[in-house]
Amino acid sequence: MEFAFLIGRIIVGLFWLNGAMAHFTRAKSMISYARLKGVPFAEIAVPGTGLLLLVGALSILTGVYPVLAVLALAAFLIPVTFVMHNFWAAEDQALKMNELVMFTKNIALLGYTLVLLAIPQPWPFSLGF
Repeated sequence: MEFAFLIGRIIVGLFWLNGAMAHFTRAKSMISYARLKGVPFAEIAVPGTGLLLLVGALSILTGVYPVLAVLALAAFLIPVTFVMHNFWAAEDQALKMNELVMFTKNIALLGYTLVLLAIPQPWPFSLGF
């Protein structure tokens, strides 16, 4: 089971790392989209959320300070889910469905992230701390 947990950590860690990298490599388009969604200080919010994703990803991948991963990812997921994926405000049905899918995905990711708190520390195969 420990090996399965490691494989799962790698998969999830790479998922978050990919999101973090997108915040830095596609910042211009993400900032424009954030502005469109009414995010204040979007030019700060996008790299800031990218940093939260990076912290969460590296913590999950290494197993170092997993509580920090949970805090960083929850700090990302909660506002992003409710601000960026507010399906209830969409008038176009296709857009509403897309936002609903993204909203429910993020809620599931938040649930998974909170479950990490129940895993005894140090995690198997962690790099320490």
